Amino acid sequence: MIIVDGQQSSLELKQFANLEQVLERVMEDGRMQDRIVTDVLVNGEAFSEIYPHQAEDVDISFVDKVEVVSVSVAEMGMSIARELYKVISLMQKAAKRTAELFRLADDGAALEMYSDLTEVCRDFLNMVGVLRAEFSLQNLSAFEQSVADLSALFSEMIEIQENEDWILLADLLEYEFLPLVEKTKTVVAQLRESMKAVVHG
Repeated sequence: MIIVDGQQSSLELKQFANLEQVLERVMEDGRMQDRIVTDVLVNGEAFSEIYPHQAEDVDISFVDKVEVVSVSVAEMGMSIARELYKVISLMQKAAKRTAELFRLADDGAALEMYSDLTEVCRDFLNMVGVLRAEFSLQNLSAFEQSVADLSALFSEMIEIQENEDWILLADLLEYEFLPLVEKTKTVVAQLRESMKAVVHG
């Protein structure tokens, strides 16, 4: 049995040799256009590939049921836009606390938090990349500039970290990174409005 977004498909599992063939055929359906698969369940258990084309190695004779869950690209975009605001708020808090810890010479705790901060920054820039790739949003020059500045500053911070100049890193976090994150926060709010216009417009 093949179920796509809660509806039983007319496709039969026995038509296919492996799971990859099933998923490819499901994605060819016109109704899947502009949709992103969020979950695949095989016999009621979540399936995600550990290595490329792992689905090809799943012999369909051992499978009774495949469920595919998807969301529209627009819904995914709105979800990412909402997430961006949370992520940027986290970046603000983490940067403030990291700078404090460096100034207190608590380098161990500061570096641990700084490592988390760089991870969150990467996630933020990746999410922005996804939005940019999937949506043609209008009037985003301020957003583009903000992200470019953030990306450049991020590279500079990594360089300073390599030199182990913790006080300079604290200064950079406090006097350059935080104001830039605050500015980006405003622009993210505008981005969410642009997304709403694209989704509902």
